[in-house]
Amino acid sequence: MAYIYPAPGVANAQVILTLTDSAAVLAGNLVVPALQDITVNNSNDIFTWTQLDSGSKQNVATTATNSLDMNIVLDQTTFFGANAAAGTSVANVGIIGLSQAKTRVGFALYLGDTSAGTAGKTMSGNAYVTGLAPTVSADSPVWVSPITLTVDGGYTIA
Repeated sequence: MAYIYPAPGVANAQVILTLTDSAAVLAGNLVVPALQDITVNNSNDIFTWTQLDSGSKQNVATTATNSLDMNIVLDQTTFFGANAAAGTSVANVGIIGLSQAKTRVGFALYLGDTSAGTAGKTMSGNAYVTGLAPTVSADSPVWVSPITLTVDGGYTIA
């Protein structure tokens, strides 16, 4: 078996999430640092009905809802942008700027590898940045935030 292991801190084996502007209005990309965890969701909706001639419900799969849910430790430059006033690149706008502007982003999630090589799979697509809720506490003295990438369409796997 070839297990995928996202070895933290190991080059070519770690999970990497990169964001771009789908419309190419903003230049460049933004590599999201300090990922704590990530969940890839692909949830098919089900239409259910009953019939008078059956004692069981009938089901048929419909469209899928796709999203990436994660938690990150906030990096000031990445979260707020390197130069939000300039607004000319994804890195300048930052994660919160992409969310506030409702920018449709392209994403590429490198899942890691089965060894220390670079043969791992990448999931990509288009999404909107949602679900930001930064928090800090005495038990967690750095700012952390959940982030959801609500996928517009399906995933592409390469």
